[in-house]
Amino acid sequence: MTPTLLAVAHGTRDPEGVRTVLALLDEVRRLRPGLRVEPAWLGLVAPSVPEALSSLPGPVIAVPLLLASGYHVRADIPALLAEADPGTVRVTPALGPSPLLADALAARLAEAGRPPDATPVVLAATGSSDPRARADTAESARLLSARLDAPVSVAYASGEGPTPTEAVSAWHTSGHPTVSLATHLLAPGHFAHTLTHTPAHWTSSPLGTHPSVAELVLRRYDETAARRDRQDTP
Repeated sequence: MTPTLLAVAHGTRDPEGVRTVLALLDEVRRLRPGLRVEPAWLGLVAPSVPEALSSLPGPVIAVPLLLASGYHVRADIPALLAEADPGTVRVTPALGPSPLLADALAARLAEAGRPPDATPVVLAATGSSDPRARADTAESARLLSARLDAPVSVAYASGEGPTPTEAVSAWHTSGHPTVSLATHLLAPGHFAHTLTHTPAHWTSSPLGTHPSVAELVLRRYDETAARRDRQDTP
């Protein structure tokens, strides 16, 4: 039986954020007709991961809709899946870092008006105290820099800085009057709203339903499905 793709999102009080995640899953379904794709949420929105699993027969591959391997990916999601049969439920790595995310970030920056030149970019992520998540964000910045052929620094909307405003101001201080802010977030919500108040000249929208993000969701699913098939082969 083909495993169901269970997309595990962070959860938000912002209705537009919820709509964006569900629209992304519609894009995943469009790319893979016939694949069952269901949402689950880590908080604030139903169904929860246990609720979603209770309604799904057969094998399931859970894909975290998260851009770095922080606490949710390493602890929360495995804990929620711990009571499930490990032969029935598998979990993929986080979406990021990936060249596909760099493609989506570059496209969102272009939509915001950033010219195709070497003006600096600040990659603004949610923030994490987990060094592995911060390393993932740094790698995402490196991939975006290579994609744009422009310098990219990292900022965090919460936790240990630099903050987006500090990072943009640092580029200004070093002699760069125009700076772009790349929103390294999946969907609208509290953190995305805070990024609209920085001194950046151009600020991109969240990644949302960009086709490269939907393609990446399926790539994570396929990689884990292939490992499952190899392990199940006598």
